[in-house]
Amino acid sequence: MSLRRPAKNQPENFEFNSSSLEAANQIISKYPKGKKQSAVMALLYIAQKQNNNWIPLAAMKYIGKFLDMPYIKVYEVATFYTMYNLAPVGKYFVQVCTTTPCMIRGAYKLVEACKEKITENESELSRDKSCSWMEVECLGACVNAPMMQINDDYYEDLDKEKTLKILDKILNGETPKPGSYRGRINNEPENNRKTLMDLKNA
Repeated sequence: MSLRRPAKNQPENFEFNSSSLEAANQIISKYPKGKKQSAVMALLYIAQKQNNNWIPLAAMKYIGKFLDMPYIKVYEVATFYTMYNLAPVGKYFVQVCTTTPCMIRGAYKLVEACKEKITENESELSRDKSCSWMEVECLGACVNAPMMQINDDYYEDLDKEKTLKILDKILNGETPKPGSYRGRINNEPENNRKTLMDLKNA
């Protein structure tokens, strides 16, 4: 699970930048009048994305005022859902799925790669503070197991060697190409499609 306690070192202030503000107002406009508090989860995500993948207490207070709702209610949502990070995780947040389908196809080799390249301990920032990793439950890409998520991108059909190369790139400030690392398209079978090859006659 992700860190469920707010970080000890908190920024004093937070406010949406121009692009975050535009996104927040666009989301709120989709709700009926008087129901904008329903946008709290989306606004927490926007705050997290703006703030290097974590949500400070100042952001929760800001969102509370933005939505005219008590701060404690925003805090309750942020601390309940594990997709919200309450402490710094770095610019690159690596989530390794170790649920059964990924586990039996070698997920713990990916964990080994994270320990070697990022830090030995889960949920701990790398030496340069740019990255952290953690084990998570199913990310919904079981067919392409084992896999991991880095920020918003999925990296699938991995092994330890491929994972090490991906981690080298992010630690060097590069953005590795997401998707299957066996060249599969979407969730097609391991050895390419075998059925419905001729859609005209299907």
